[in-house]
Amino acid sequence: MDILTSKANGVLTIEFNRPEKKNAITSAMYQMMADALKDAESDTAVRAIVIQGKPEVFTAGNDLEDFMKNSSADVGDRPVAQFMRNLSAASKPVVAAVAGNAVGIGTTLLMHCDLVYAADNAKFAMPFTQLGLCPEFASSMLFPAMVGYPRAAEKLLLGEAFHAEEAYDMGLVSKVVPVAEVAELAHAQAAKLAALPASSLRVTKRLMKGAQAEAINARMMEENRHFGEMLMSQEAKEAFTAFFEKRRPDFTKFA
Repeated sequence: MDILTSKANGVLTIEFNRPEKKNAITSAMYQMMADALKDAESDTAVRAIVIQGKPEVFTAGNDLEDFMKNSSADVGDRPVAQFMRNLSAASKPVVAAVAGNAVGIGTTLLMHCDLVYAADNAKFAMPFTQLGLCPEFASSMLFPAMVGYPRAAEKLLLGEAFHAEEAYDMGLVSKVVPVAEVAELAHAQAAKLAALPASSLRVTKRLMKGAQAEAINARMMEENRHFGEMLMSQEAKEAFTAFFEKRRPDFTKFA
């Protein structure tokens, strides 16, 4: 299975399990994660959630071949949108353990988690502009709020990668630990959360995030609209063609 899910001691674990493809995410994988989060919301035995990858890679982001096969579908109706809506709306605390590359949505999804722990080999990137696209799932709002506009602009406009220590310094992650310890730390923190009063956690999370919920949903819809339009653009076609042809894209011919 490309997504592994398990429940134990009050914790749901969702794990990317496609290392031969650098944990690139397909529509089927998004649907599995969306369904797991939906199930966890109504399962009183689940009191915390952990999302993790492998020690070598968190996720390379979207599987581009699979992504392009479904490019005609409304972005807002895709399994990825279901997954992100369920993650953003999760009433239970979500802990992320990130090791290796976290590309595109691999970084975006962290902004909707509550505790984010990074391995010292973690590397983050949101290369949307490099693909002729725009930020997704409220990252254009959440990231500047987290790290400040100048740093957010550098990462979102240039789309260049940054390492774990910079992510910690900016406030994207809670702590950086050796790669061998990151999953263990995430699960230990999730176990602490699972032992606390569930109602207290729900209310505390809602108080911290509730005021933003409407704005986040509105920004998601706005980004989805632009993303869908840009996906059909000449710039995006050039970016994806260049990727598959293993060459540098040439955007100079587009205004």
